[in-house]
Amino acid sequence: MIASEKYVSFTTFTRSGKAKSLPVWIADLGDGTCGFTTDLNAWKVKRLSNDHNVTLQPCNIRGVIKEGSEIVHGTAQVVTDDEFKRVLKAINAKYGLLSYLIHFDFRKWFRKGSEKPSTAAIIISMNS
Repeated sequence: MIASEKYVSFTTFTRSGKAKSLPVWIADLGDGTCGFTTDLNAWKVKRLSNDHNVTLQPCNIRGVIKEGSEIVHGTAQVVTDDEFKRVLKAINAKYGLLSYLIHFDFRKWFRKGSEKPSTAAIIISMNS
């Protein structure tokens, strides 16, 4: 399954249909979906507001696609609050200490609850 990969090339599409890819950490959410965290102001989030179709493909940290790997098609949804927490928990479980360090400010917000974060998660449902 694609969620078992360390890095995945996540591809969204512009209004003109041009593919835009970047490497992400991804985790299995246990219900047939996978997800990753992001910033609400990221271009990938803006592109998803126009087109929920995405592709996923195993890659390295620089986004170079693994030779011979399969392209997985899916639909993506941007989530916040409880769904964000669920994705963050899965990412932390998979990537460990480094994930905790990267997401430190996100975790702080949930303890205080006084400011809205600019963080979100993207949940992907794979097409059959």
